[in-house]
Amino acid sequence: MTLDIESVLPPLETIIDSAIAKNPYVKFRDQQIIVNEFKLKSDRIRWMENLGLQSDARYGTFDNFSMNTAAGQTPSVIATRNNQLNYGVGAYIKLPLFDFVNRKHLVGAAKTEMDQAISLAAVQRDELRQAVIKQYNDLILKMKLLKIKSKYLETSHINIQMADKEFKNGVLSVAEYSKISEIVTLAETDYQTVYTEFTTAYMILEELAGFKFKINNILTIKNETK
Repeated sequence: MTLDIESVLPPLETIIDSAIAKNPYVKFRDQQIIVNEFKLKSDRIRWMENLGLQSDARYGTFDNFSMNTAAGQTPSVIATRNNQLNYGVGAYIKLPLFDFVNRKHLVGAAKTEMDQAISLAAVQRDELRQAVIKQYNDLILKMKLLKIKSKYLETSHINIQMADKEFKNGVLSVAEYSKISEIVTLAETDYQTVYTEFTTAYMILEELAGFKFKINNILTIKNETK
């Protein structure tokens, strides 16, 4: 087995960057920062809810009364009825003492929540980066162990072939032949175990990265020992 996994894998930083860009937990933390940004902006302008305009409009039939007070004449009342639209517009301002005093606390709390969201996003990135590095190195280790097990398995196959000939020729006893056969069985078991661990480590790293590495025959290297 001559495959050097480090030479065919994408660069570690490429895998880390992809993992961070595609990880749903990182995206969630980034979205939380945006939510907190809007909350902070809202708390900063909350005082404006005490300012505003109000208007009133009414349409209908109204009775209007007026008094004629011309000099030298007896005052007379004139009544008229007509349909008309009455409206009014005005501005208002309220100064609740609680809102005025508590505004600093609201803004301070919103800033703290923003800082917390930023810190959590950084922690999420650090944890993911560490997970990728650990999995990357674990895959390389599994590849090295697989090479060792493969070489040992090949040697075991050679030994059992020689033992077969010696056993048939009566040179090797049944006990010695059984012992060599047992060694071959253990070598095959160890190889299959490490191979499974290697393929699992490879697929987990792909999942963390968020894309397939597309390395030809990377998961069929055990055929080299057949």
